Amino acid sequence: MPAPSSADTKYLEVHGSMWRVVVTVPRRLQRKLGTKLKRPLGTDSLREANRLKWDVVAELKAVIEQAERPDMSKDAALATARVKAMEEARRLSLQRNAAFDLEQRHKIDDAIEGYAEVLAGDPVEVGEHGHPVFEPERDALAMEFLAVAKGKRTPIDLHHKKYMSMSQVKPRTAADDKRALDYLKDWCARNGVSAHLQSMTRREAVRFCDDLPGLVGKTDPATLNKYVSRLSVYWSWLENRHEVDLNIWRGRRLKKPAQTTDQKERPFTDAEMKTLLLGPAAQAMHDVMRIGALTGARLDPIVCLKVKDCQNGTFVFKPQKKEPGPRLCPIHPDLVEIIARRSEGKEDTDDIFPEWPGPKKSDTLRERSFKTSNQFTDYRREVGVDDQKEGKRRSLVNFHSFRRWFITKAEQAGQPESTIAAVVGHKRKGMTFGVYSAGPLLEQARQCVEAVKLPDLTVA
Repeated sequence: MPAPSSADTKYLEVHGSMWRVVVTVPRRLQRKLGTKLKRPLGTDSLREANRLKWDVVAELKAVIEQAERPDMSKDAALATARVKAMEEARRLSLQRNAAFDLEQRHKIDDAIEGYAEVLAGDPVEVGEHGHPVFEPERDALAMEFLAVAKGKRTPIDLHHKKYMSMSQVKPRTAADDKRALDYLKDWCARNGVSAHLQSMTRREAVRFCDDLPGLVGKTDPATLNKYVSRLSVYWSWLENRHEVDLNIWRGRRLKKPAQTTDQKERPFTDAEMKTLLLGPAAQAMHDVMRIGALTGARLDPIVCLKVKDCQNGTFVFKPQKKEPGPRLCPIHPDLVEIIARRSEGKEDTDDIFPEWPGPKKSDTLRERSFKTSNQFTDYRREVGVDDQKEGKRRSLVNFHSFRRWFITKAEQAGQPESTIAAVVGHKRKGMTFGVYSAGPLLEQARQCVEAVKLPDLTVA
């Protein structure tokens, strides 16, 4: 449906100073529904009314359709009405919070109360002292609508869209955020807990964490804590905006079982490095492995390199994790030939690794290096480099083991811990290095990188 012009008044009329939607009822149904159905929009702006009206028009036409199809079950009709009512309650609640003065808030409150009257419907009888009695289900829906719209009961996801718009996280993390909230809403529904901020206490947080493995279908604490962490970040944002009194998820984590040394992911041994670097891999895989080993970089920034990111003797890796911006890393002498070969005849914006162009779907959550990682895993297993422990999902060696190997060799070469951390993009420890220092000079970083040497790859 094309967007209406700002002067369009179709389906609209002014009531007092505010606009409302008006839909004419077919003559055959007027004895049942009246001549017109009306719904306040809570705004005195015609432009805003035109933006909001179509959902309301659709809802009112659904009421007419329900009257024409009396075979639709009462429960189904009420469920549909509730979904629409809660959507409207959320919209009016946000509009009410943003009201710039008391008069504007009064206008919105009038619209809220008018909507609630429509939801309650006509009285079914007159009770004691002449008070009207409404159909219980519709009356309960009207009361719930009033509570949500006036901010007395705030759905736990009411502010989540705004929170996400202000959050600078990767698509995969954003998906984890939404999934965590869906798990919480599902838990509330299963346990009869009201899914509103006012109902969520520390006690509910503890119960949710206890039940989370069953909701997710996994018991790995790292996976479960990922969702608890996302809820904690959201609640912290709500706390800072005075939407909740405290972050009920703060410090709430599922305890990880103690790991012995032989259960932790580890660097490659020199023997494993020789096996990988001398094995029958494709040239692109050999190049990726060597860059990983001699920079300590993660796989995705390597695969995403452009020609312009590999100039003047320096890599410019895109930021990862909590890095504030692109990270510089000197190009190791043993990588100069690889970069020269892969840059030859290319433009600055061309890929260093066109072999892995990344997923074709624009809305995918997978990183560009997804297939590279899978191919490396297949190759690693093919040449017999593996360390799988019972009960562990991942092998203790993987592409990240090149990063661990680089850090180990740099440390063994006597390089300062703070310089190594800066080269690989780790947060540097302490107030002096972590806050006040701008980082090591590029020359110090170059010395650190060049201190790392590949194992002797000559075949005896």
